[in-house]
Amino acid sequence: MIAKPVFDLVFRNAVTRGSAAAVDIGIIGGKIAEVAPRLACEAVEIDLGGRLALPGFVDSHIHLDKACLLGRCGHDHANVTEAIRAVAAMKRDFTVEDVYARGARVLERAITAGTTRMRTHVEIDPRVGLRGFEAVKALKRDYAWALDLSLCVFPQEGLTNDPGADELLVAALRDGAQAIGGCPYVDTDPNAQIARIFDLAQEFDIDVDLHLDFDLDPSWWHMEEVCRQAERRNYHGRVAIGHASKLSALSPERLKAAAARLTAAGVAVTVLPATDLYLMGRDATHNVPRGLAAAHRLVADGVLCSVATNNVQNPFTPFGDASLLRMANLYANAAHAGIGDFDTCLDLVTDLPARLMNLRDYGIAVGNPADLVVLDTDSATGAIAELPDVLLGFKRGRKTFERQKPALFRPSTPSSPPPTCRRPGESQDP
Repeated sequence: MIAKPVFDLVFRNAVTRGSAAAVDIGIIGGKIAEVAPRLACEAVEIDLGGRLALPGFVDSHIHLDKACLLGRCGHDHANVTEAIRAVAAMKRDFTVEDVYARGARVLERAITAGTTRMRTHVEIDPRVGLRGFEAVKALKRDYAWALDLSLCVFPQEGLTNDPGADELLVAALRDGAQAIGGCPYVDTDPNAQIARIFDLAQEFDIDVDLHLDFDLDPSWWHMEEVCRQAERRNYHGRVAIGHASKLSALSPERLKAAAARLTAAGVAVTVLPATDLYLMGRDATHNVPRGLAAAHRLVADGVLCSVATNNVQNPFTPFGDASLLRMANLYANAAHAGIGDFDTCLDLVTDLPARLMNLRDYGIAVGNPADLVVLDTDSATGAIAELPDVLLGFKRGRKTFERQKPALFRPSTPSSPPPTCRRPGESQDP
């Protein structure tokens, strides 16, 4: 006779994306032990009442080190170059304590918005040194109870043209950075920067995640060089490019060709709606382009894509709350996604970025960590269409946050019936 498992916790009546009907989710030792209807349990039970349970949102591209800078400079920046220059002027004064405090504000918002995994890009250069990296390392340690944080180091203001940046990057990689990025479009030798980033990625056996092709001129791009390097280095499935707003300026035929190239090279694309919409097309006086790569269409053509937060309240994006559900909804609106695309839009902030980050233990499946968030809706379509409240969060089976559902306080006595509409001069009697 096979003994029944003794659960620590059971979630009752959960709607998951992989089940036709509500199921129970049994947890043992912080991991998912069984997913099935009507599990026998004498432990703690939480009835989700047919609400949607997800394995948490995955933010594949955010900048914690330069978040929450409103008020420290003007914010009427005409383009990405001016935004870079504005932050560069402030970075010299960043302290470990300052970066930590600002990053913590964003992390706590992200956690209560349902994010359980995150990759943050951290600037490394002679102006800020390793102070931002040290602060974000501390955030990774201090918030591990609620969120898994991965650090991607990169030179925002160039590499080959910025003496000292290379040595600092290497120091951060030796100190545990888990991915490396770059920003070739600000380098005097973009292809040399791309090659050096791949060199370091291979040396430390880490993934590549680049800021790339962030404008609306499709007559040239660095995407082809990235694809070439990925193929030459056998880095299929280990490379991502963020923004890639040039893709939004392509004809359908050229977009199909670009998708085929990205798929063949195994290069993923991360669309960053808040920043892409804010900074692209600012020189237009009318018929302003969205500047948003069509992630859901690229996915349909085989490209691995994600949607992510990027910047929060700084010169690149002077607003934001680190809610990936809101970001997916924003993307769906701006990208003209139809109802039939809503499942993919939810994929763009869950399963697909998990694949992009090569997370092997993501999802509501037996053996995976019991990372769950509960939305006040019963479907993926509802998640995108309704922007429902994220009510509960668990990390490795431990509750990390709870948000109370809003309550309506109705009057204790019935209201008077509304007055009957009538034309002027009409009698009130029937």
